[in-house]
Amino acid sequence: MWCIPQIDGTYVARMEDVLDLYAEDPDLKQPVVCFDESPTQLIGEARQPISAMPGQLERYDCEYRRNGTVNLFVFLDAHRPWRKVKVTEHRTGRDFAQCMRELVDIHYPQAEQIRIVLDNLSTHSAGALYETFPAPEARRLMRRLEFHYVPKHASWLNMVEIEIGVLRRQCLDRRIGDRQRLVTEIAAWEDQRNAAGARVRWMFTTERARAKLARAYPDPAKES
Repeated sequence: MWCIPQIDGTYVARMEDVLDLYAEDPDLKQPVVCFDESPTQLIGEARQPISAMPGQLERYDCEYRRNGTVNLFVFLDAHRPWRKVKVTEHRTGRDFAQCMRELVDIHYPQAEQIRIVLDNLSTHSAGALYETFPAPEARRLMRRLEFHYVPKHASWLNMVEIEIGVLRRQCLDRRIGDRQRLVTEIAAWEDQRNAAGARVRWMFTTERARAKLARAYPDPAKES
């Protein structure tokens, strides 16, 4: 079921905030990182596939096994060809907090402030860090993080959604039955994408948004 967003002042303000971040020049001291999460089902084979032979492709049985689900936390730099995928068992606030600490201490240790584009889920908050770490540690991390939330029902504004689509088409389009193989396959895909310098070319600007969603803005003629 599709949710039709209410395009009001709050929607517009958050939209323009995110679009302006995308339009900035790259800044290693203040990188813009898009973040989201995506559940993935582990699908195993019920029977061993028949190996490929000359003139015949590998054959799979239509029957399969459901081996549970895992969660993917996905990071994408908006201005340089870098992405990172972390596979976890759960998607709790504690998992989110651990991702934020890794972002600060491992992936961007030299950044003064990391601007993060993300959905406004209940677990995506400063509170999750304070519920996970001692207060001094949570505060240390929050001094380096700045959250920029996309509008409600507007996850399409998060650039990482495009990258998740690429991941599903290029890597997760086949049966992967266990977590370790999934981690290995995703890591190989991630390394290849980063080495190739692959980037998302974002074309929707603030100017285009104002033209397309003109009804959400005050009419200048009525203001004069």
